[in-house]
Amino acid sequence: MRTVFALVFALAAAVASHPGSTQERASASTPSADLPLNLIKLPPGFTIDVYASGVTNARELALGQKGTVFVGSRNKPDGDKVYALVDKNGDQKADQVLVIAKGLNQPNGVAVHNGSLYVGEISRITRFDNIESRLESPGEPVVVNDALPKDEHHGQKFIAFGPDGLLYVPVGAPCNICDKEKDDPRYASILRMKPDGSGVEVFAHGVRNTVGFDWHPATREMWFTDNGRDNLGDDVPRDELNTASKKGLHFGYPFCHQGDVSDPEFGKARPCSGFQAPARPLDAHVAAIGMRFYTGKMFPAEYRNQIIIAEHGSWNRAVPQGYRLSLVKLDGNKVVSYTRFAEGWLRGMKPAAAGGGAMIGDVWGRPADVLVMPDGALLVSDDKAGVVYRISYSR
Repeated sequence: MRTVFALVFALAAAVASHPGSTQERASASTPSADLPLNLIKLPPGFTIDVYASGVTNARELALGQKGTVFVGSRNKPDGDKVYALVDKNGDQKADQVLVIAKGLNQPNGVAVHNGSLYVGEISRITRFDNIESRLESPGEPVVVNDALPKDEHHGQKFIAFGPDGLLYVPVGAPCNICDKEKDDPRYASILRMKPDGSGVEVFAHGVRNTVGFDWHPATREMWFTDNGRDNLGDDVPRDELNTASKKGLHFGYPFCHQGDVSDPEFGKARPCSGFQAPARPLDAHVAAIGMRFYTGKMFPAEYRNQIIIAEHGSWNRAVPQGYRLSLVKLDGNKVVSYTRFAEGWLRGMKPAAAGGGAMIGDVWGRPADVLVMPDGALLVSDDKAGVVYRISYSR
């Protein structure tokens, strides 16, 4: 009898450890007593609440056709899961937080296309078909493409389908600063491919590490964030907001940063004048990642078709900055302003040591991505607090 029980438990453990083969339920309770949401500063009329908790390492967000919110994750050792958030009763809070896949290799990226959930891991793209009808038992995923570079440095994927029906997948530079594109043109690029993984081509070159992009609702042109290199100082280079009007543009890395800063190591080879300049340099080292055009109708009209960026926050700047949402306003295709929309995830700034110098602060949250919901509210993932927020507006 003990042998039988041992075999049963061994089989159960094997099934549980296999990606996509079993589900877990995380707590969907709202940790309002634990998270100081009162510190978040928003424009008048806006409110922030917790949409779902228990979403460890919450990163990219994607919306299913039936209203399911899918969430990727990244950081080791817990960043091996993909979550599904379900609001069954329509009260704008997730009633269920399901782990629909685990044991994956940093599945940061999620995208929904024709009822299927696409997941971007370090070196491969997989697909769960008919996902919203199978949340309790998604089964094994279909491998779409498993031939991407395996580098973990900047290897996490943000994925999305463009208006052309193609899947866009970035491949970051596997370093702080290097010229790997000459060895493999996929490095420091944004790729695109057909939904079945075929027809892979480089759409944009010279992109150090984009972890967020979207398409302008009117022009259909791609806009994306890009993280600047480190170790040139606290204020140089700045992160970038770029726009790609066509295939084949080069955005400067590793030769030029923020449009006008020549790299001290690689800049002599190619001048900044030969590259596509940013639509707007952002603040330095804020780690601008997830971004979306606001296409809802809940927020005031001045927010319509404007860009909201999740600035994850600096990690090695003497005075930390970021840890906020920023708003970029456009006039047509031209950036006219870059301001803060929501901040307060960084508090209590003080010198790191006696005598001043570097500063430290209490970082209790780090926005990672944003998503416009059908009712016009904005969801925000937070990979440090392990929650997804909902920002709403009431006149």
